[in-house]
Amino acid sequence: MTPISDRDGELLVRSARAAVTEFLMSGRKMDPPPEARSRFSFNAGVFVTISRNDELRGCIGYPTPDRKLFESLLDAAVASATEDPRFLPLEPPELGSVSFEVSVLTAPEVVRVDHPSQYPSAIKVGRDGLVVRWRYGSGLLLPQVPVEYGWNEEEFLSHTCQKAGAPLDCWRTGNTTILKFEGIIFRETSPSGPVVRAKL
Repeated sequence: MTPISDRDGELLVRSARAAVTEFLMSGRKMDPPPEARSRFSFNAGVFVTISRNDELRGCIGYPTPDRKLFESLLDAAVASATEDPRFLPLEPPELGSVSFEVSVLTAPEVVRVDHPSQYPSAIKVGRDGLVVRWRYGSGLLLPQVPVEYGWNEEEFLSHTCQKAGAPLDCWRTGNTTILKFEGIIFRETSPSGPVVRAKL
């Protein structure tokens, strides 16, 4: 992945907020800022997370590097604000009370082990995000999630199975595919406040 500087991180988060603001105020999707188009013309997965008082308000993204980052970023931002099925769409008056976070992802890679019991030692909380794929679907949890909840590797695997709609112990069976990825995370320290690189 192309290196992402702290200045880039600020541009990512500010662009996500600007895209949501434009959409909520006018109903239009914002054109990518020229600097964002220039800096983020490489393909990468990305998630945008919106929070209020440390409580999730919306989170949607694209785990695979199928499109240019500047395109995926703006679409993920608007979708996070308006299309997350767990929440009502964000309203314009809420913009002053929510914080934005952008996670740029490496491409997911299959975790290869000789036996499912080796999965916990093949991943690392604080570094990896996970994708679980089973016969009825898939689920993804970002690298920051297990850190925020204090999970160990086994708990992280189980909760990702749950996110996929699978039994908690499905990772212990041979019929499940586990993928891992890493994320570079930038977040506002307060609504519209300074942007920092998250250290997990």
